Amino acid sequence: MITKQDCRKINNYIWEISTSFKPQMTVPVWIFADEELLEEALKDLSVTQAVNVACLPGLAGHVAIMPDVHQGYGMPIGGVMAARVPDGIISPGAVGYDINCGVRVLASGIDYKSAKRHLPELATALYRNCPSGVGGKGSVPLSAEELDKMCRQGAKWALEKGYATEEDLQRTEEFGCLEGADPNSVSKRAKDRGRGQLGTLGAGNHFLEVDVIEEIFDQDAADIMGLYEGCLAIQIHCGSRGFGHQICTDYVQDFQLAVINYGIQLPDRELVCAPISSKEGQAYLGAMKAAANFAFANRQTLAYHARQSFEEVFGSQTGNHALRQVYDIAHNMAKIEQHNINGEEMTVCVHRKGATRAFGPGFEGLPPEYQEIGQPVLVPGSMGTESWILLGTEANDALSFGSSCHGAGRVMSRSKAKKEIRGERLRGELEKEGINVRAGSLPGLAEEAPQAYKDVNRVVETVSQAGIAHKVARLRPVAVVKG
Repeated sequence: MITKQDCRKINNYIWEISTSFKPQMTVPVWIFADEELLEEALKDLSVTQAVNVACLPGLAGHVAIMPDVHQGYGMPIGGVMAARVPDGIISPGAVGYDINCGVRVLASGIDYKSAKRHLPELATALYRNCPSGVGGKGSVPLSAEELDKMCRQGAKWALEKGYATEEDLQRTEEFGCLEGADPNSVSKRAKDRGRGQLGTLGAGNHFLEVDVIEEIFDQDAADIMGLYEGCLAIQIHCGSRGFGHQICTDYVQDFQLAVINYGIQLPDRELVCAPISSKEGQAYLGAMKAAANFAFANRQTLAYHARQSFEEVFGSQTGNHALRQVYDIAHNMAKIEQHNINGEEMTVCVHRKGATRAFGPGFEGLPPEYQEIGQPVLVPGSMGTESWILLGTEANDALSFGSSCHGAGRVMSRSKAKKEIRGERLRGELEKEGINVRAGSLPGLAEEAPQAYKDVNRVVETVSQAGIAHKVARLRPVAVVKG
């Protein structure tokens, strides 16, 4: 069991487990946390999982753990690793089952005070127009040919179909499309699961939330991003649904043989992997990109229906106050990137699982207006608590390969939350706080109770103090839609 004594304090917000801790470690582990969050992280197996990741072959720099870390499958949720290209590995478990699960924020000029009385109607419209739940029948039926096309084009497909604007794509990570997606590397089972789910939220921790922008911390950046204090915004949190889940399932199974064929020694069989340059590694990368593009198109379609819902409720008021995209980011992805690691420029495959990209100013992969301020970082809180919009920093490249936290992070399992928290009572408590709730499952609502998560404000303060990202705006929920 790893203890606090095994962690060397670099500063008040960064801790290191050196390679001397375990002979098989090829790189150290860096933990971004204050003392309380570190102690929280040590209560489950998340840090142990990170040490196991650090034993994988072909890694560079260090394994980074974000302050919202918690135990996951193989690699902890809130973990980041960089594998050298072309001699490193790629691991489905270090990406996650919900490939390109991510967050999209759209902001408006609609004043909360004048809109408050319409929020119950808005919550109902959003619940009706944006299907949610475990199955979640999609609003956009797809033929086999259209699904393959969407997998190659991502949000560009949505633009072609009238579900997106050019600005939406500009303000989406990778402009809404990962090049090199290969639908031929995706199983029929995955395609069958995904074909009917485009335009759905799903269940679990996925949600659609209406917020009021409560406080601005960087006015110049907020102006560029279109964030106005006291006005409504909306967050969409979902991913690649059953399509991405099946792809991960398929390749975790396929890679069991790959580790034997390539003689890879694993500290944990959940970390099955293959050389990124191998036939198996390239097949997974192509399939993963297909799932990522599905997720970009999925969030884009939901954004379209969210806009329709706002128009239904606010009518002509929407006009010049229409929902404009702030940004869309992924937090379960493996991407080939260039980073300066220990003074050396390297090409690496950065695996971010429950972690989001957070590049600083000057990055050419951002729209022109954001290149001067850096990439927006979207950090949703637990249901009923604040959420944050941050900006990545230049210093972050050396800290965590340009990565940041992705949310609050669980401290209570879903099964325990359902045992200890009554969904009906929780809904009543949220309604008393002025949060309109629409949920298809009360047990599902209980799973996502605020007390099941860490304090998002503490998590954000940690990434801010560590130099990973800086604060732009804090959001407060006023309506929540869940499956």
